[in-house]
Amino acid sequence: MLSNLFKPRSLAPRLQRLKQLPLFATLSARELKIVDSLLYNRRFLRNEVIFDEGEEGHALYLILSGEVLISQPGRPPVTMLATLTPGTIFGDLGLLDNSPRSAQARALENCEIAVFFRADFLTLLDTDAVIGYKLSLQLARLLGARLRKAIDGKLQVEAL
Repeated sequence: MLSNLFKPRSLAPRLQRLKQLPLFATLSARELKIVDSLLYNRRFLRNEVIFDEGEEGHALYLILSGEVLISQPGRPPVTMLATLTPGTIFGDLGLLDNSPRSAQARALENCEIAVFFRADFLTLLDTDAVIGYKLSLQLARLLGARLRKAIDGKLQVEAL
Protein backbone atom coordinates (compact mmCIF):
# COMPACT_ATOMS: atom_id res chain seq x y z
CA MET A 1 0.00 0.00 0.00
CA LEU A 2 2.77 2.46 0.88
CA SER A 3 4.54 1.74 -2.40
CA ASN A 4 1.57 3.32 -4.21
CA LEU A 5 2.28 6.60 -2.43
CA PHE A 6 5.66 6.86 -4.12
CA LYS A 7 4.66 5.89 -7.65
CA PRO A 8 4.41 8.81 -10.04
CA ARG A 9 0.81 9.35 -10.99
CA SER A 10 0.01 9.25 -14.65
CA LEU A 11 -1.77 12.20 -16.17
CA ALA A 12 -5.44 12.05 -17.06
CA PRO A 13 -5.98 11.53 -20.81
CA ARG A 14 -6.94 15.17 -21.41
CA LEU A 15 -3.84 16.41 -19.57
CA GLN A 16 -1.68 13.96 -21.53
CA ARG A 17 -3.11 15.43 -24.74
CA LEU A 18 -2.33 18.96 -23.54
CA LYS A 19 1.21 17.94 -22.50
CA GLN A 20 1.87 16.74 -26.07
CA LEU A 21 1.18 20.19 -27.51
CA PRO A 22 4.20 22.48 -27.86
CA LEU A 23 2.40 25.34 -26.09
CA PHE A 24 1.91 23.24 -22.93
CA ALA A 25 4.91 20.87 -23.21
CA THR A 26 7.00 22.59 -20.52
CA LEU A 27 4.25 22.63 -17.88
CA SER A 28 4.30 20.28 -14.88
CA ALA A 29 1.27 18.14 -14.00
CA ARG A 30 0.15 20.72 -11.42
CA GLU A 31 0.55 23.56 -13.93
CA LEU A 32 -1.36 21.61 -16.60
CA LYS A 33 -4.26 21.15 -14.18
CA ILE A 34 -4.35 24.89 -13.54
CA VAL A 35 -4.34 25.72 -17.25
CA ASP A 36 -6.90 23.01 -17.99
CA SER A 37 -9.24 24.57 -15.43
CA LEU A 38 -9.14 27.77 -17.53
CA LEU A 39 -10.10 26.07 -20.81
CA TYR A 40 -13.74 26.16 -21.90
CA ASN A 41 -15.07 23.33 -24.04
CA ARG A 42 -17.23 24.35 -26.98
CA ARG A 43 -18.94 22.24 -29.60
CA PHE A 44 -19.39 23.49 -33.16
CA LEU A 45 -21.63 21.94 -35.78
CA ARG A 46 -20.50 21.15 -39.30
CA ASN A 47 -20.10 24.42 -41.30
CA GLU A 48 -20.54 26.59 -38.19
CA VAL A 49 -18.28 29.66 -38.08
CA ILE A 50 -15.95 29.61 -35.08
CA PHE A 51 -14.75 33.14 -35.75
CA ASP A 52 -15.00 35.40 -38.76
CA GLU A 53 -12.40 37.41 -40.60
CA GLY A 54 -12.35 40.94 -39.19
CA GLU A 55 -13.73 40.00 -35.74
CA GLU A 56 -11.76 41.03 -32.68
CA GLY A 57 -9.50 38.22 -31.50
CA HIS A 58 -10.03 37.33 -27.87
CA ALA A 59 -9.03 33.66 -27.52
CA LEU A 60 -6.84 30.77 -28.58
CA TYR A 61 -8.53 27.58 -29.81
CA LEU A 62 -7.42 23.96 -29.45
CA ILE A 63 -9.08 21.29 -31.61
CA LEU A 64 -10.03 18.28 -29.49
CA SER A 65 -11.99 16.51 -32.24
CA GLY A 66 -13.08 17.28 -35.78
CA GLU A 67 -11.52 19.44 -38.48
CA VAL A 68 -11.43 23.20 -38.94
CA LEU A 69 -10.98 25.14 -42.17
CA ILE A 70 -9.06 28.42 -42.06
CA SER A 71 -9.92 30.61 -45.06
CA GLN A 72 -10.33 34.16 -46.27
CA PRO A 73 -13.85 34.21 -47.70
CA GLY A 74 -14.02 38.00 -47.99
CA ARG A 75 -11.60 38.11 -50.90
CA PRO A 76 -12.84 36.64 -54.17
CA PRO A 77 -11.97 33.95 -54.87
CA VAL A 78 -12.18 32.38 -51.42
CA THR A 79 -8.65 31.61 -50.25
CA MET A 80 -8.30 28.31 -48.39
CA LEU A 81 -5.33 28.66 -46.03
CA ALA A 82 -5.32 25.44 -43.99
CA THR A 83 -7.28 22.44 -42.80
CA LEU A 84 -6.57 21.81 -39.12
CA THR A 85 -6.94 18.51 -37.26
CA PRO A 86 -7.18 17.45 -33.59
CA GLY A 87 -4.29 18.64 -31.46
CA THR A 88 -3.85 21.82 -33.48
CA ILE A 89 -3.92 25.25 -31.87
CA PHE A 90 -5.17 28.25 -33.86
CA GLY A 91 -6.12 31.86 -33.20
CA ASP A 92 -3.15 32.17 -30.87
CA LEU A 93 -2.59 35.85 -31.57
CA GLY A 94 -5.92 36.38 -29.81
CA LEU A 95 -4.10 35.78 -26.52
CA LEU A 96 -1.81 38.71 -27.17
CA ASP A 97 -3.95 41.48 -28.62
CA ASN A 98 -7.42 42.36 -29.80
CA SER A 99 -6.50 42.89 -33.45
CA PRO A 100 -9.04 41.82 -36.05
CA ARG A 101 -8.84 38.20 -37.18
CA SER A 102 -7.04 37.87 -40.52
CA ALA A 103 -9.08 34.83 -41.57
CA GLN A 104 -12.24 32.88 -40.88
CA ALA A 105 -12.30 29.60 -38.93
CA ARG A 106 -15.16 27.23 -39.81
CA ALA A 107 -15.92 23.70 -38.60
CA LEU A 108 -15.59 21.26 -41.52
CA GLU A 109 -17.38 18.65 -39.42
CA ASN A 110 -18.80 18.54 -35.91
CA CYS A 111 -15.98 19.69 -33.62
CA GLU A 112 -15.10 19.89 -29.98
CA ILE A 113 -12.76 22.76 -29.23
CA ALA A 114 -11.12 24.00 -26.03
CA VAL A 115 -11.05 27.79 -25.81
CA PHE A 116 -8.46 29.76 -23.80
CA PHE A 117 -9.65 33.35 -23.41
CA ARG A 118 -7.21 36.26 -23.31
CA ALA A 119 -8.75 37.54 -20.05
CA ASP A 120 -7.95 34.22 -18.34
CA PHE A 121 -4.43 34.22 -19.82
CA LEU A 122 -3.80 37.77 -18.53
CA THR A 123 -5.12 36.81 -15.08
CA LEU A 124 -2.81 33.79 -15.11
CA LEU A 125 0.14 36.08 -15.90
CA ASP A 126 -0.72 38.09 -12.77
CA THR A 127 -1.47 35.16 -10.45
CA ASP A 128 1.12 32.55 -11.47
CA ALA A 129 4.21 34.10 -13.00
CA VAL A 130 5.91 30.74 -13.62
CA ILE A 131 3.06 29.35 -15.71
CA GLY A 132 2.64 32.71 -17.42
CA TYR A 133 6.34 32.80 -18.26
CA LYS A 134 6.35 29.24 -19.61
CA LEU A 135 3.28 29.82 -21.79
CA SER A 136 4.55 33.19 -23.03
CA LEU A 137 7.94 31.72 -23.97
CA GLN A 138 6.35 28.77 -25.79
CA LEU A 139 3.92 31.09 -27.57
CA ALA A 140 6.82 33.30 -28.69
CA ARG A 141 8.66 30.23 -29.98
CA LEU A 142 5.61 29.02 -31.90
CA LEU A 143 5.00 32.43 -33.44
CA GLY A 144 8.69 32.78 -34.31
CA ALA A 145 8.70 29.39 -36.03
CA ARG A 146 5.57 30.33 -37.99
CA LEU A 147 7.15 33.63 -39.03
CA ARG A 148 10.36 31.92 -40.16
CA LYS A 149 8.33 29.38 -42.15
CA ALA A 150 6.32 32.14 -43.81
CA ILE A 151 9.48 34.09 -44.67
CA ASP A 152 11.21 30.97 -46.02
CA GLY A 153 8.15 30.15 -48.12
CA LYS A 154 8.06 33.69 -49.50
CA LEU A 155 11.77 33.61 -50.27
CA GLN A 156 11.38 30.27 -52.08
CA VAL A 157 8.51 31.62 -54.15
CA GLU A 158 10.48 34.78 -55.01
CA ALA A 159 13.50 32.68 -56.00
CA LEU A 160 11.43 30.89 -58.66
